[in-house]
Amino acid sequence: MLILLPPSEGKAADGSGPAVDLAALAFPELAKPRKALMAELGRLAKGRAATALTVLGLSPNQAAELEANRDLATAPTLPAADRYTGVLYDALDLPGLRHDAPEAYARAEARVLTFSGLWGVVRPTDAIPAYRCSGGVTLPKAGSVAKLWRQALTPALAPVVANGLVVDLRSSAYAAMWRVPADVADRAATVRVLHERLVDGVPKRSVVSHFNKATKGRLARALLVGDVAADTPKELAVALQDLGFRTETAAPAKPGTAWTIDVVVDSVA
Repeated sequence: MLILLPPSEGKAADGSGPAVDLAALAFPELAKPRKALMAELGRLAKGRAATALTVLGLSPNQAAELEANRDLATAPTLPAADRYTGVLYDALDLPGLRHDAPEAYARAEARVLTFSGLWGVVRPTDAIPAYRCSGGVTLPKAGSVAKLWRQALTPALAPVVANGLVVDLRSSAYAAMWRVPADVADRAATVRVLHERLVDGVPKRSVVSHFNKATKGRLARALLVGDVAADTPKELAVALQDLGFRTETAAPAKPGTAWTIDVVVDSVA
């Protein structure tokens, strides 16, 4: 089983590890685009702040976040498990697993892939510096980050998705960086989280960021702690129900596309 996650906009600052070693990161064949993006983000951060903020989709109040991109090649690092913070990663709590449930953390090392606008994909143990680059940006030189990574990740990920279930918890910006191949679709499940509430006595569903991220973090953690061994989307849906999640499963709308599993939460989730 592979569990695909988005990164978090929020990241732990600083770090205690040595500078990033591109050859030591998972999927070292991605070193060339990683190096090019690091260089462009560094140039952008050292240039006109207003331009950098616009390109990266940041507000003037977020200007301090540009500093992380200035010296990416020499900045101190942290494992991705510690670098990514925010609602999803707080609920997943990889550092807690590492301390309290080492077997579950070992499963995370093997099964969790975090997609990143800068790194493409990383595993929890990959040592990376703080940075700011979402998967939806278009850079002046590199162009669309999503397109760049789609071209690089398609061959890079082919061996790791050749067998087993793919559980896709990514947001749309990161789903655009790698699309489930048609020959993998029958064993891939896109998981959506829907918030259900009563409006004038009628159930209404919507996507609410907090519920979405927190539930995905809890779900990923439950799969790792429970050592769930589902091989198909249907088996995954049953396993999630056994773990206490309310699920609804939909078969692919057309051949070559992934299954959909909706996890429904209410206001007290």
